[in-house]
Amino acid sequence: MEFPAKTFRVTRADLVQYAGASGDFNPIHWSDRFATTVGLPGVIAHGMFTMALVGRAVTEWAGAPDAVVEYGVRFTRPVVVPDDDQGTEIEVTARVREVTEDGLTRLDVTATCLGEKVLSQARATIRTAR
Repeated sequence: MEFPAKTFRVTRADLVQYAGASGDFNPIHWSDRFATTVGLPGVIAHGMFTMALVGRAVTEWAGAPDAVVEYGVRFTRPVVVPDDDQGTEIEVTARVREVTEDGLTRLDVTATCLGEKVLSQARATIRTAR
């Protein structure tokens, strides 16, 4: 079984708001000049912001925040956010890997940006509605 895809738009304004909330003001998240100096293709989204968006999709699929039992990812590729009003999009999909006897559903989650996977080993366990 697969869950319907969720798409999240990410703009530079989102990065500024996340930086303020998280306290992570690393210039790779707001300065093209700095980001390219350190070898990045441009300004990138905070990894934890990307993970949070994917977590939001998992929560929506689960039906409630407390239905998410476990969630984890590895960061594979940065999400480059252009300096325009459109930003970029992260698409999140999931498929059921296993349903356990005790009512848990294990998901394999995929997050892509511009057709490239940005997370690996993205997995979640949710409590199945009874």
